[in-house]
Amino acid sequence: MLLAAEAGNTNTTFGLFAAADELVSSYRFSTERERMPDEWFALLAALLSSDGHELGSVDGVIISSVVPSVTTWLVDMTRNRLQIEPIVVSGDLDVGLGLDVEEPRQLGADRIVDCVAAYARYGGPAIIIDLGTATTFDVIGPDGTYQGGAIAAGVGTSLKALASNAAQLFNVELQMPESVIGRNTADQLRAGIVTGHLAMLEGMIERTRAELGQKAAVIVTGGLAPLFAGRSPLLDHYEPDLTLIGLRIIYDRVTHAAADAAAR
Repeated sequence: MLLAAEAGNTNTTFGLFAAADELVSSYRFSTERERMPDEWFALLAALLSSDGHELGSVDGVIISSVVPSVTTWLVDMTRNRLQIEPIVVSGDLDVGLGLDVEEPRQLGADRIVDCVAAYARYGGPAIIIDLGTATTFDVIGPDGTYQGGAIAAGVGTSLKALASNAAQLFNVELQMPESVIGRNTADQLRAGIVTGHLAMLEGMIERTRAELGQKAAVIVTGGLAPLFAGRSPLLDHYEPDLTLIGLRIIYDRVTHAAADAAAR
């Protein structure tokens, strides 16, 4: 079985794939930067066991991480607890994605993985929007080449920044309000932050399509994507497991390439 791990700034997600490439279980943790390898192992072992799986049945691991300390601990756990050498996604790894940008090595591993999965599922051109701590836009062309994108503050990040810098404002539960004309402070915050973020998404999609000169499928993913999925006709597809799917695709590509090289 394959264990895929995606460590983001806010959450870390694990997916367990069966031999037939079926995602059989997934788990989401808060990203604790100082959580030690043995702690990761104990948490995973308990959760897998509760679903009728064992970590001992894992024979492959792939990791995508934007948090260096978590990368270190997960690699350590994989090597010392599972006795498996993990594949770690980076800009130097051949994942089958052309990078037509000025600084390809600075592209986050999670964005690379999302693009691989989106192109495999929907082809190109496509716009991938990942809604998390940051809201990222990634654009792939008709041939699957990564062409660039944009980065904005995430909806939760924007709310926290506003509440921490304005004495009379406060954090509220993130949800889509019924109206953009709020009749109390909480609903006005939701209207400005959540509905305003949706308006930003729609504007960026339209501008990106205009620059491409053609219609591009829009795929949304990430921890905050449920806030927006189904809220606009411009959001074509909601893929909650996009990153895990991409990790499985990359793992298959890398291991098959290694097997072919060894057979020569």
